[in-house]
Amino acid sequence: MQLDLNLLIALDALLEEGSVTDAAARLNVSAPAMSRTLGRIRRATGDQILVRTGRTMTPTPHALALRAPVHDLVQQARSVLAPHTDVDLAALERTFVLKWHDALAAAAGPALLHSVRAQAPGVRLRFLAEAGTDTLDPRRGDIDLEAGAGVPSSPEFRHETAGHDRLVLALRPGHPLCRGPLTLDDYLAADHITVSRRGRLRDPVDDALEGRGMRRHVVAAAPTSATALQFVRHHDLVAAVPRLVSRPLLDDLGLRTRPLPLAMPPVPVRLAWHHRYDNDPAHAWLRKQARTALRQVCGPDDDATAADG
Repeated sequence: MQLDLNLLIALDALLEEGSVTDAAARLNVSAPAMSRTLGRIRRATGDQILVRTGRTMTPTPHALALRAPVHDLVQQARSVLAPHTDVDLAALERTFVLKWHDALAAAAGPALLHSVRAQAPGVRLRFLAEAGTDTLDPRRGDIDLEAGAGVPSSPEFRHETAGHDRLVLALRPGHPLCRGPLTLDDYLAADHITVSRRGRLRDPVDDALEGRGMRRHVVAAAPTSATALQFVRHHDLVAAVPRLVSRPLLDDLGLRTRPLPLAMPPVPVRLAWHHRYDNDPAHAWLRKQARTALRQVCGPDDDATAADG
């Protein structure tokens, strides 16, 4: 049997896009041509690869098992044919789209922009808010780099830990809890505001309390840390926020912080990107600048690795 390496490239696109039409657009071929290629792949593998379920295409179990090795083979071939080259930062003209948690953007964004402008004045950064419903898809190249606490659910994404933060209690200077010892009972009796882009009235603090058979009194939810801290500034509310990344906001608003009266795990600060950018020199440079800016905020992280996933 004669091996056609073009089938691997097409298969890689089909498995990433999950659509004949989108895979065709990615490889700059017509949809009928991609459909014929899918037919050849099916005959070569003896598997349907993608099956229609309603209006979408679903990968078969065999296709899911092939996704990682096929992508690695295609990436290796591209590395051989297009060796890594240094990027000319002075001549680089590119706009990077960054979807960062608002507190991270406020804390580390200015340092990142300063570093980028100093090295590559032709580069522009677009910081996007974390939307309640995501319409932009990193798999299509809509987003170049994400930063937050979560771990990507798809194996298509790489991620690394740039540092860790910890939660503290934010409150206004005149709040009764600013004075004297802070007990867990005092904390539970206070009025709380959560930070949730989807408006959820609970967060990991509530999970920790529930495990101890306790509840706190949550009266509101705000979409961002900045919004929540504005509420805290004007009302006798308290908010659990990451200490380091929220420090500029806390200082600007004249708010106080106190340690939480219950143990909570450190908050990871992670960078995430689609693996299509693994061998992109300009993107690798951006990741390095972002990593440095975040570590300036969070401090060095002995547990950080070059890539967790």
